[in-house]
Amino acid sequence: MSPEVKKFVTWDYIVFAALFLVSASIGVFFAVKERKKKTSKEFLVGGRQMTCGPIAFSLTSSFMSAVTVLGTPSEVYRYGASFVLFFLSYTLVIIFTSELFLPVFYRSGITSTYEYLELRFNKIVRLAATLIYILQTMTHTYFTNNFVFIGFTVTGFDLWGSVAATGIVCTFYCTLGGLKAVVWTDAFQMVVMVAGFVVVLIRGTSLNGGATKVWEDAHEGSRLNIFDFDVDPLRRHTFWTIVIGGTFTWLGLYGVNQSTIQRCISCKSERHAKLALYLNLLGLWTVLVCAVFCGLVMYSHYKSCDPWTAAFISAPDQLMPYFVMDIFSSMPGVPGLFVACAFSGTLSTVAASINALATVTFEDLASLSIHGMCGGPMLGLFTLGIVFPCANWKGALGGLLAGISLAFWTGTGSFIYPAPPTKSIPLQLSTLNCTLANSTEALPLLADTWYSLSYLYFSAIGCVGCAITGLLISFITGPSKGEDIPPVLIKPVCDLFCFWSKRLKIFLWCGVRHDNLEVSAQPCYSTFKNNTNKENNHQIRGYNSEENSYTNISRESRL
Repeated sequence: MSPEVKKFVTWDYIVFAALFLVSASIGVFFAVKERKKKTSKEFLVGGRQMTCGPIAFSLTSSFMSAVTVLGTPSEVYRYGASFVLFFLSYTLVIIFTSELFLPVFYRSGITSTYEYLELRFNKIVRLAATLIYILQTMTHTYFTNNFVFIGFTVTGFDLWGSVAATGIVCTFYCTLGGLKAVVWTDAFQMVVMVAGFVVVLIRGTSLNGGATKVWEDAHEGSRLNIFDFDVDPLRRHTFWTIVIGGTFTWLGLYGVNQSTIQRCISCKSERHAKLALYLNLLGLWTVLVCAVFCGLVMYSHYKSCDPWTAAFISAPDQLMPYFVMDIFSSMPGVPGLFVACAFSGTLSTVAASINALATVTFEDLASLSIHGMCGGPMLGLFTLGIVFPCANWKGALGGLLAGISLAFWTGTGSFIYPAPPTKSIPLQLSTLNCTLANSTEALPLLADTWYSLSYLYFSAIGCVGCAITGLLISFITGPSKGEDIPPVLIKPVCDLFCFWSKRLKIFLWCGVRHDNLEVSAQPCYSTFKNNTNKENNHQIRGYNSEENSYTNISRESRL
């Protein structure tokens, strides 16, 4: 097999340009349609009138980014199809998000998830979390875009042109149309993403002897050894690292992430928001299965001539674009569809980040590794606030700093001292049919243990470290009084385990009066700025989950 593949032609650029044109047009449409609704609420959360369908598409498109389009097939090609076990992680994440975190955020009437932290703790905690989120989102966006742009250099696609086009188009339709434009553009891009995968799967399968032959090749190449129950936390991907570590990682992305919650609270009711999350789960499964099968097809195609080992490409990220240019060399325009597929992930990710950052600002390496290091401590912080009434602001702030320190210590160590080959070595790759072109280091004590943990555990370390430290500091400095906390800010998870004893439930509520009328705390910042008394910082409203309506009541009468 020759290292040379064809580059982009005119038709490819036309197809690719069509994606940007449609995306920009959606922004113009909503700018014209909603020109008389210029409030921040309408711009940032769509006036809270969105339905579950487009929100579900938007959620899937935003978090199944170009990292998924390019990275997952490459991962399966090199390490095997165990990545498909993420369908279990996604399921657990959606259940926890919709049943634990979403009800609290939705009923609180907030626009930014970080408003919750001010309601529950104070402004210092909110500011610290907001700064970390902005850093996390900017870093994630940078690495996602860099991942894509480098990956597509094998197509001859202009690097700086794509950088400029992505930034301009995303900023254009986000600025003009607000959240509604972002959501509907994401829905369109989701369709493009799946279409690109399907085209590649059909063409790749037909060129390699059909689905049965692809499956046989994958089996012979040990790519179908999915269920590895080894409990060693140093192994890159096992059943436990994916299900447990993956759940913590994605829960940081979904459960408390501004981009997710902003979409969910834009729904016209809590029921629609939950339904959007569960429909989104079907989208996550669809994209995951497509990406995994693309990896198996790619392995069948290159089983005797691995372009990475043969140095036809400079990085594993380029495997999928190289494969597409290879199998569609005689079909101009189709490679452009796949590039549009990958850039759909990029556009949706950047757009989600821009819109979420706008909300946070207005109101106040590897992709999953970065989210794990930042998302884990954030998950721990929100868990402290929502699940543990005794946690106070000092514990929350101390726990957040401890969680960030732990996660970054582990993550940075793993980057500097990668895991030993026995823990993360790819499966066998061959260059038998390729036409090839023409020191010992002292390691620290923790290099082969702590620094070699699977990257999926970074989030769990940060989350658990934050929660434990936060609780310890809270108890040392004096736990919060449950009577002072509006019940809507706490999720009484103990009710699930103590349904048989009302007395025990009340004891575990730690003084929070869940047996009274369920209430929602809506921040009233005009009052907040003029009053130092925390009792006056919130407009307390009774919430009826069936009718999705609120009834104003005074704090005094509630207490």
